[in-house]
Amino acid sequence: MRKAVCLLSGGLDSTACLAYARREGFECFALSFDYGQRHRVELEAAARVAACLGAARHVVAKISLDAFGGSALTADIPVPKARSLEEMGQGIPVTYVPARNTIFLSFALAWAEVLESSDIFIGVNALDYSGYPDCRPEFIEAYQRMANLATKAGVEGRTRMTIHTPLIQMSKAQIVKLGRDLGVPFGLTHSCYDPLAGGGACGQCDACLLRRKGFEEAGIEDR
Repeated sequence: MRKAVCLLSGGLDSTACLAYARREGFECFALSFDYGQRHRVELEAAARVAACLGAARHVVAKISLDAFGGSALTADIPVPKARSLEEMGQGIPVTYVPARNTIFLSFALAWAEVLESSDIFIGVNALDYSGYPDCRPEFIEAYQRMANLATKAGVEGRTRMTIHTPLIQMSKAQIVKLGRDLGVPFGLTHSCYDPLAGGGACGQCDACLLRRKGFEEAGIEDR
């Protein structure tokens, strides 16, 4: 089996992406991040998902993006609640974490090179994505070009890195349907940006609302 590093937050999209990589025949090495996020409970979900979907290994890398702040997920900034889809589609929200996917992909690239793997999977989405610039196809294409210039394996021609984004042009409803077809354990995942004291979803942040929209449009119950 070809090895692949799969970025795994524990949310719906990254879990569907991991399940997709497994279906495609990859031996998956799941990579999550404890980066000072307020919704750190997602790491518990990531561990559950990695075990359930048979990841060969699950690593949680600890980095301190909260040292810089600048986001409602890493600083004392309120998480927007009860926004309309129109509001979500305007500008880049305060839940954007500066350079997050750039940093995450750098760690994935390093691990892939150690594993002698040429494949990275990331569950970014350019449709229902809350306006994040590092979820766009242009960003992924540029990063992949850079990755093949930046590694020893790439320079020596031993591997050519591919960043797989199977969800990037899907709506949230399409992702839900794909997850169902792949046997994704929806009940093990966590999407909320501002969880309640007990770890439950707030139901009102952008992530919760987009998730609800996806399940409703797919006609599937969110367990």
